[in-house]
Amino acid sequence: MTAVYVESSRLPTQWGEFDMHGFEDPAADKEHVVLTMGDVSGGAPVLVRIHSECLTGDALFSMRCDCGSQLQAAMQAIAEEGRGAILYLRQEGRGIGLLNKIRAYKLQDEGADTVQANEALGFGADLRDYGVCEPMFAHLGISDVRLMTNNPRKVDAVEAMGVKVSERLALRTGHNAHNEKYLATKAGKLGHLMEQH
Repeated sequence: MTAVYVESSRLPTQWGEFDMHGFEDPAADKEHVVLTMGDVSGGAPVLVRIHSECLTGDALFSMRCDCGSQLQAAMQAIAEEGRGAILYLRQEGRGIGLLNKIRAYKLQDEGADTVQANEALGFGADLRDYGVCEPMFAHLGISDVRLMTNNPRKVDAVEAMGVKVSERLALRTGHNAHNEKYLATKAGKLGHLMEQH
């Protein structure tokens, strides 16, 4: 899996102005973007969020997950610091795609947890591949990060590509009555480092 840089543009947001960098992964037929603020090449560790696309949470304001609130919190944190990057990966539903995610939601409506639902549909619990980040980091000159994540797999994946993780910053936001089981499953079955309720 490799991502090829395409083009960059300005992206004004409610948190401030980011630069948006487009990458194409022809082998997987995916398009990804990186949002940066400030000079992220070289120097001090860069505040980074690796965020997998979640249309339902990021754009439709779903309360079934914490994805949208995590994305917003990351953008705000980077804006407050004035320097950072968000790698936005098109890996909907932990890699199973949007329509299969809706199928998984239906199974969850009937009592399955998020891992059981994915497995019932014939998928692994988490099919995301973070290898696509390596050429993005290289293009942007990022070699040392302060990673905003609760997922230890992301820390391991970033370190495996030769990027130093100087610090892992917990990103705990968006908890509500609709996603308590989802968050508990992420902690219990996927190893996410979540605060206990």
